[in-house]
Formats: sequence, structure tokens, C-alpha cells
Amino acid sequence: MQSSTALRAASVFACMTLAIAALPANAQQNASTPGMNMSSSADTGSGSSTAAFKEADERMMKGMSAPPYTGDADKDFVSHMIPHHQGAIEMAKVELKYGKDPELKRLARNIINAQHDEIGFMQRWQAKHGGK
Repeated sequence: MQSSTALRAASVFACMTLAIAALPANAQQNASTPGMNMSSSADTGSGSSTAAFKEADERMMKGMSAPPYTGDADKDFVSHMIPHHQGAIEMAKVELKYGKDPELKRLARNIINAQHDEIGFMQRWQAKHGGK
């Protein structure tokens, strides 16, 4: 039980680290002048992991910005963490599809399971506490 809790904590930490690490890159990319994007174009084909990660990241960021803030910390936390966790699941699926490292693939599977369970918990909490 204790190792399961530690694994979930590590999974959540990994997801949050990935999301936080992406923020400066997104801000820099969004601030660039059209046509002047100097970022690497490596591995950006339509079937690439980069394209899949970008799509997952865009959906997650859009989902996290969609719920209005209510002033209720608990409700705001849950309504914004659900799309964050869904984004983590999508990113983990990209790792499973394109990744090569067995340890990272195992981590991705653990993230999917942990985030799925936590999304379920948060959705049940929302239902019990007056919706989104």
C-alpha cells in the first residue's frame, strides 16, 4: 500500500513537472513573431511524437483555461486539475506509442492508471459538492 501511494505521488510529481516545464516553452513560442519561430523543426511531421505532444498540450491548456474561477479553492482546484490530469494521460499515451525506454513506458502506464483514478475521485467529489 505504501509503495502504491509513493508511486502515485511520483506519478503526480512527474506530470506536474512536465506541465510546468512546458510553460516557458509555450510562452516563448506564443510570443514569437509570426514567421520568425526559431524553434527546432526536428521530428515535427504529422505522425511524430512532437506533433502528438503539442496536440495533447494544447488540449490540456485549453481545458485548464475553460472552467471559470469561482472563488472556492476546492472547486477551482478540482475543475482545473481534471483537464490537467487528462493531459497527463494523453502525454503518457504518446510516450507509450513513440517512446523506447522501458522504464519510461512503465512510468507512463502508471501515470495513466493513477491519473485515471484521481480523475474519477475528483469527478465524484464534484458530483457530491455541487458540480463543476
